[in-house]
Amino acid sequence: MNIKKDTLALRASGLCASFDGIEVISDLTFDVREGELLAILGPSGCGKTTSLRLIAGFELATAGSLTIGGESVIESNNFRPPEKRGVGMVFQDYALFPHMTVLENIEYGLQGIEGQHQMTAQALAMTNLTNFGDRRVHELSGGEQQRVALARAIAPQPKLLLLDEPFSNLDPSLRSRVREELHDIVRQTGITTILVTHDQEEALSIADRVAFMTSGKIVQIGSPEEIYLQPASIDVAVFIGETNVLYGVVSNSSVDTPLGTFAASDNGSIAAVLVRPEHLVLSKIGIPATVTHREYYGHDQILRVQLDDTTLVRVRIDSRTHHLPGDRVMISLSEAPLVLAASG
Repeated sequence: MNIKKDTLALRASGLCASFDGIEVISDLTFDVREGELLAILGPSGCGKTTSLRLIAGFELATAGSLTIGGESVIESNNFRPPEKRGVGMVFQDYALFPHMTVLENIEYGLQGIEGQHQMTAQALAMTNLTNFGDRRVHELSGGEQQRVALARAIAPQPKLLLLDEPFSNLDPSLRSRVREELHDIVRQTGITTILVTHDQEEALSIADRVAFMTSGKIVQIGSPEEIYLQPASIDVAVFIGETNVLYGVVSNSSVDTPLGTFAASDNGSIAAVLVRPEHLVLSKIGIPATVTHREYYGHDQILRVQLDDTTLVRVRIDSRTHHLPGDRVMISLSEAPLVLAASG
């Protein structure tokens, strides 16, 4: 599916939401291009699901505007109800009707729509559920239930698909496969999609762009590579992947750390040096350290090592190298680290 860079499917501008006088969404501003899959990533309680519910029309905004497909659905006194927005949503718990069959669940949202039987058949085919129409929800696996929820959401051919933590109820062994299936289905339909998740692996692996959210605000948005390699703040860097964070006072436009001296700005301020574990390598010449802990994952492993000044860092290495706690090693940097203001 080609993303239409010049065609906006959604524009949120300054959206705010409050509950019991407490603001939970603050100045939510972002665009989604037609055909794009955007992931909103952030810790639990940061406002991700509330943002989806604002877009869907299940919650009221206290300020701001929202357009979907070029049409205003939130602005001043204008509020378009959920059923008039052209939005499909897959809820975290799927919200399927247990007393209905798969077919009945999908057709439920198509009542009164011309061609509903053909639309149901298309949705079943797209989600590989053609032979499941007569089954009851309780007869399905978690992955199959998710596909039913997805089929029900895409059957009306919405302008926008919203996915609320769609993999959280699945066993870890199923998540990767189901994630690939969902990604393929979304690409096949071409529906613009917003996914919310607290899992950085999910966001980075399937999204065209990732929006990092914290405390009710989106603080950075970019490609998965940009978010991971060029985080805008320490919070983003620490949440998205593992990061060694070393602090130092900036002097003579540089900051000294146990891993080396690096260029920095604002003399007298405190800088944070961010080093991903995979950017530290074992070497013949480098900084002496002692292995204190080993985590073996099969495809790779993490060594926690203590430098001679007692600083602890994590090093990601291949699975074939064998080191045990107590081993002496030398480490070095494979590339320059990112240096940020400590208050970022």
